[in-house]
Amino acid sequence: MSVENSNKPAGIVIIGAGLAGWHVIDAIRSKDKQIPITLITSDNGDRYHKPMLTMAISQKKSAADLVRATGADAATAAEVTLMANTDVSDIDAVSQQLQLVSTNRSDPANTAYATISYDKLVLAMGAHPIFPKSLPQDLVWHVNHIERFGQLQQKLATGSQHVAIVGAGMVGTEIAEDLLKAGHKITLIDLNDAPLAQMLPAKATARIAKAVESQGIQFLGGYLVTSVTRHNQQLEISYKPLASEGDIESPQSSTLIVDHVIASTGLVVDDTLPAAAGIEFNPRTGIVVDAPTLRTNQANIYAIGDCMSIDGVPCRYVAPLRAQATTIADDILGISHDGYDHKPPMIRLKNKAISVMVTGVPRSDGNWQIKTETDDELVMELLNDNNEVSAVATIKAPIPVKV
Repeated sequence: MSVENSNKPAGIVIIGAGLAGWHVIDAIRSKDKQIPITLITSDNGDRYHKPMLTMAISQKKSAADLVRATGADAATAAEVTLMANTDVSDIDAVSQQLQLVSTNRSDPANTAYATISYDKLVLAMGAHPIFPKSLPQDLVWHVNHIERFGQLQQKLATGSQHVAIVGAGMVGTEIAEDLLKAGHKITLIDLNDAPLAQMLPAKATARIAKAVESQGIQFLGGYLVTSVTRHNQQLEISYKPLASEGDIESPQSSTLIVDHVIASTGLVVDDTLPAAAGIEFNPRTGIVVDAPTLRTNQANIYAIGDCMSIDGVPCRYVAPLRAQATTIADDILGISHDGYDHKPPMIRLKNKAISVMVTGVPRSDGNWQIKTETDDELVMELLNDNNEVSAVATIKAPIPVKV
């Protein structure tokens, strides 16, 4: 990236080259081949399908195998200006300008900045892994980006190793099975008594825990990781059971020696750019948008995907991205549209040990009612205050594979 001020014509500027950003480009280009588009990304902008990261190691697919098109090739095909390896350091919503700096700068203290103007701005910057203080980033992996995935995969390619995964939500539970199938020893640790416990009721999660453990995954439920430190060429994890009400003494800590630790402890949206632009932001759920248009409270600025929320709910699933991108494209281009109609996507756990499908907006607490309960299947419905079904969870035993 040139450090001199950019004289490129103002047009549409998109921050973030993940699935969300590229979907916006696809939607705009399907309706307007000429309008200037600039894509700014802190990496090289390669197009890949992020959900594949949680199942690629057992399939022996490298990071390169997952790339559908390089950023440069994709940008050329879509006739967009790609500003790769570039960070946005400031947004001035009044002058409609961005301040940019190269991610490859060698001396951050003495770095010249570039500026670029926009007519319309789309924030597609995603969300970032949460690293509690007990999980130092220099010792702990995450699988939220293809570059880090590739680095971890290289480490794991040397032979069977012991991997601890902290966090048994959707991603952590999927990674656990994937690495187990690749021949590694897996310990899955979570604050809750069962995987997916923040999403589903105990009766459902108990079946998931049983299926996970039946594969040979060690599940430590109800434990808090207190530290990760180096131990010779390995890592030492200290963890302890959560204190129960009425406990007089603090629970005793235990330790575990592993080769790698992966954090799967949730996502958070960086508030730096929204704060700079004066965009309404919720620390828990991200950028607040107008549901029908996906506009923020600042004129000419939109948000899409992991970084935004609708009606207080973060939108961190892939399925709605295409409809979100179409709405933004129509709104930017002045094409009449009916407005984005947000429908929670079907949530499907990718594990083979058990089938888990959820529709609606699930939460662990609430009025869950059993509709079907057999050894092979559990169906439960979540009723809201009006006794209307707001979510359905279906847990099934896997279908045996005929040999």
